[in-house]
Amino acid sequence: MPQHEHAHAHTGHHHHHHEHAHGHVSAASAVALRTAFFVNLAFTLVEVVGGWWTGSIAVLTDALHDAGDCLVLGTAWYLQRVAMKGRDAHYSYGYGRYSMLGGWLTSVVLIIGALFMLTVSVPKLWAPELPHSLGMIGFALFGLAMNGFAAWKLHGGQTLNERGAYLHLLEDVLGWAAVLVGGIIIYFTNWAIVDPLLSVAISAYILINAIGTLKKGTGILMQEIPAGLDMQQVRTDLMAIPHVIDLHDQHTWTLDGSFIVHTVHVVVEGIDHREALGIKAKAREALQKHGIHHATIELEWADEDCGLTHH
Repeated sequence: MPQHEHAHAHTGHHHHHHEHAHGHVSAASAVALRTAFFVNLAFTLVEVVGGWWTGSIAVLTDALHDAGDCLVLGTAWYLQRVAMKGRDAHYSYGYGRYSMLGGWLTSVVLIIGALFMLTVSVPKLWAPELPHSLGMIGFALFGLAMNGFAAWKLHGGQTLNERGAYLHLLEDVLGWAAVLVGGIIIYFTNWAIVDPLLSVAISAYILINAIGTLKKGTGILMQEIPAGLDMQQVRTDLMAIPHVIDLHDQHTWTLDGSFIVHTVHVVVEGIDHREALGIKAKAREALQKHGIHHATIELEWADEDCGLTHH
């Protein structure tokens, strides 16, 4: 995110710039999430009626999925607004991590919903009922249009929160494409089993994706090193700076899936104050190339004991 890079291009002390830039990103994403939420909510209500009217378990499964997505989007929208707050006496990093909490909680809800739909649809494999196929086709086309629009509104999202919501909507688009194909097959063949099979397939797909989101969110909560960040290369780049003889206590984590924080002790020798400032600037520049937005760098001299166990 260029906003963050601009904010920390100098010494890293201009924190008010970072908050201002981050606020614009959050404000835009909050609007996108709000639009997607209302589109989804309206459609879910129509869909529940449609599932009951067509007698299709596949349409009802997608209705449950969409209801779950309403929860995702509503929570994400609310938490994105909370995340826009700056730092205060309670949260020294601001409220950014609240935004990813939405994605984490939603994946739990979707896992429960998918398991419930499996318990409903699996028994129907042995006693399928023929749904109203033309009604299924109509709702599938409507679903593709509505979810496609909501997904398009969120496609540029950068936080885990937005990406999570976008992926849920994309899953809905795929779900409705499956219902459309299923409705056409039933219309021409009268194979009633296609309907519960679709429901099982959609539920399994939701389950696999939700577990993936849950795993990623848990990694962020547990301060896992962000995926795709090569810590060995980070070390190599910092060690390549003149006068740097060692590094220790490197810690890297992400607040919300996109904003990366890094702390490191850099051991130096044979330098004066001006050179020390130059080393810090070079270190910050090297870290920014790895997508690290917020770096805390402590310089130590070779004969200094920092009081921490070296890692």
